[in-house]
Amino acid sequence: MTTRFTGSFTQQEPIPQDAIEAAIRVMRSGRLHRYNVAEGERSQTAALEVEFAAYLGVRYCLAVASGGYALGCALRALGVAPGAPVLTNAFTLAPVPGAIAAIGARPVFVESTESLTIDLAHLEAQAAATGAKVLMLSHMRGHQPDMEAVQRIARDHGLWIIEDCAHTMGGSWGGAPSGTHGTIACFSAQTYKHINSGEGGFLTTNDPELAARAVLLSGSYMLYDRHEAAPEPEVFERLRTEVPNISGRMDNLRAAILRPQLAALPDQVARWAALHDAMEEGLRNTPGLALIARDPKAVRVGSSLQFRLPNWDGAAVRSLVAACKARGVELKWFGDDIARGYTSRYDHWGYAAPPDLPQTDRVLAALIDMRLPLTFSQDDCRVIAEVIREEVMARARRAAAE
Repeated sequence: MTTRFTGSFTQQEPIPQDAIEAAIRVMRSGRLHRYNVAEGERSQTAALEVEFAAYLGVRYCLAVASGGYALGCALRALGVAPGAPVLTNAFTLAPVPGAIAAIGARPVFVESTESLTIDLAHLEAQAAATGAKVLMLSHMRGHQPDMEAVQRIARDHGLWIIEDCAHTMGGSWGGAPSGTHGTIACFSAQTYKHINSGEGGFLTTNDPELAARAVLLSGSYMLYDRHEAAPEPEVFERLRTEVPNISGRMDNLRAAILRPQLAALPDQVARWAALHDAMEEGLRNTPGLALIARDPKAVRVGSSLQFRLPNWDGAAVRSLVAACKARGVELKWFGDDIARGYTSRYDHWGYAAPPDLPQTDRVLAALIDMRLPLTFSQDDCRVIAEVIREEVMARARRAAAE
């Protein structure tokens, strides 16, 4: 076992040249703030909002400072009160329950399945038991549940759906873009997401009042007429004195960087799919390793890959992660006892008073995660898969010999 990977799991592609040139023009103008424009000038941020709304096929879009801000803004726009229960996946990342806790609401976790999606039976039970009015549905690592079933449960229990699409920008369910199945969708443009401005995000909806509330919340002051992917002025007139300013605007510099990347997103999604397919093919039929089942109705963006190690104990998983790292392959384990880097799980978030969720515990105890940046080639994926496969099989042989 001498094969070693020498690439980087955190190295992103360069920002496209046309995006760099657009950013330089903004910097030379000095007008970085979205509302600071010359006479007759269209802001980069307003243009990006129009383009993102058109990309999704929705009416309204607001560009904001981060995906996490978008989540909190969505909850505030819906009027979620302190102490109110908000349903969300147990398998997600910390910014999701963090957004709920930040407004004083109460995260109510729902079990996750071996397909890494929300458990629909437990969702229905939790909706009935808590009387929650909001589901913050995290499409964690690009895995989407049966969205028709989610919509049915939402109708039956009077739930608003906030889709957390940080990992599904460019994906779809049943032919409809991810983010168009709920009431509000939130997206991220952080470096490790599908378009990269370092930090940044979007909130989208087809509801004019929610869109107007979000724009006002984001810090528009009385400049909401400068938003082109927004409701008519009369909607704002009804709300302008009752909605607080909780500033979280995107600036023109980040918008300039993102616009060319958004135009290239379909091609990027195709490239990620090829990487993901190559990695899965390299790992397929490895004894002791289970790939994650894909629903044929879902198109996921393969910017990361997950697999499970069913029935492995913690010591064996730690040994695998360490051995792969020594050979240049960086794996993240969701079953670790403590949070590490970006990787944490529901029982690490003490502020959320997490309950015992035995099904999710079993799933996460065996769950391995890794990034697939577009700086990888398909040959890189084959090398990485070879390293993982060799290390998994070596441990399987040792276990069989004991």
